[in-house]
Amino acid sequence: MLTRGSRLRQNPAMKLARSDVRLFSLCAIAVIFAGIFRFVAAGDIVPFVVAAAALALLAMLVGRSVEALGDRLGPGATGVLQSGLGNLPELFVSIFALRAGLTTVVQGAIVGSILGNVLMILGLAFVVGGVKFGPQHFGAEQGRMVSLLLVLGVAALCIPSLTSSLHTPAAGHEQALSNVVAIALLVIFGLSLPASLQKQPGTAGAGTDASHSAAAIEHTNLWPMSMAIGMLALSGLGAAFVSEWFVHALEPAIKALGISEAFAGLVIVAIAGNAIENVVGIQLAAKNQPDYAVSVILQSPLQVVLVLAPTLVLLSQWIAPVGLTLVFPPLLLAAMILATIITVVVMLDGESTWLEGSALLALYVVIATAFWWG
Repeated sequence: MLTRGSRLRQNPAMKLARSDVRLFSLCAIAVIFAGIFRFVAAGDIVPFVVAAAALALLAMLVGRSVEALGDRLGPGATGVLQSGLGNLPELFVSIFALRAGLTTVVQGAIVGSILGNVLMILGLAFVVGGVKFGPQHFGAEQGRMVSLLLVLGVAALCIPSLTSSLHTPAAGHEQALSNVVAIALLVIFGLSLPASLQKQPGTAGAGTDASHSAAAIEHTNLWPMSMAIGMLALSGLGAAFVSEWFVHALEPAIKALGISEAFAGLVIVAIAGNAIENVVGIQLAAKNQPDYAVSVILQSPLQVVLVLAPTLVLLSQWIAPVGLTLVFPPLLLAAMILATIITVVVMLDGESTWLEGSALLALYVVIATAFWWG
C-alpha cells in the first residue's frame, strides 16, 4: 500500500495544485489586508508595502492563469498574452497615478519597466543561467527582431523630448506630437503581432519546444479553460482595486521614506508591476531554457514601448488633470537610450554569460541610485 507521502511523490500534479492553492491564499490575504489598510490608519509605510505585495501577487496570478492557457494557445500567443496581461497591474497603477497628478511617477514607471527588464531581470537571468550551466545560447534571429522593434519604439518615444530640448518649431506642440507617436506605435504593434505569434523552430539548449510544451501541458491540464478565464477576470478586477489603494499609499510613503517620485516610479512601481517577468524569466534561465527566458523578459519592455506608453498618452487626456506627454526628463531619456543600445549589443551574438549579466545588474544599480534624490 502506498503511503500518503509516496502518493504525493508519484503525483506531481497534486503538488502543483497545492502550489496554486498557496498562491490563491496569499493573494486573498494580501488583497484583504491591503483593503483594510486603505481605510484604517496604519502609518505611512505598512499600507504601501502590503499594497505593493498584493499587486505583485496578483501579477503572478495573472501569469499563472495565462500559463494555464498555454497548451491551447501555443507558445507564441501565450508569450504575447502573458506579457500583455502581465502589464495590467502597471496600467492600472499608472491610470490612478495620472488621475492623482503624479505624472513624474508614471514617466518613471514607463522607463523603469524598460530598464528593469533589459538590465535587472535580463542580468539576473544571465547570472543565474551562467553560474549554473555556463554560457547559454538563444535564438539570435528572434532576439534581433525584438531588439530592433525595441530600438525603433524607443527612438519614437525620444522624438518629443528632443523637439522640446532642442527648441525646434515643434516645441510647444508636445501633446499633439505625443499623440501622433502613440498612434504610430500602436499601429506598429498591430503589424508586429503576426510575427510575434508565429511559432519559432526549436533552438539550442536543454529546454526545447517539445520538452517545454510537455511540461506545460502536464501543469496546465490541472486548470479547465473556464477556471483559467475566471481567474484572469478575477485577478484583473483585483488589480484594479489594489492599484487604487497602492497609489493612495504611494505619496505618504514617498515622503516618509524620503525618496523621489522619479525613483518610486523607476524602481518600486516598475518592479511591483512586472512581477510575472521578474519571476518567470529567471526561473526559465535556471531551468536552462534561455530562449523562453529571453522571450518572456524582452516581450514586456517591448509591449511597454508599443502599447502601454501610447495607451497612457491617449487616455490621459480624458482621465487626468494634465495630459501625459512623451517629454521625459533628460536623465530618464539618456538612461532609456543607453539601456536599449546595450540590449542590442548583448543580444547580437545569441549567447549569454554570467559576466554580461553582472555588468547589466551593475548598470541598473548605478542608474537607480542616480534617481534616489530626484
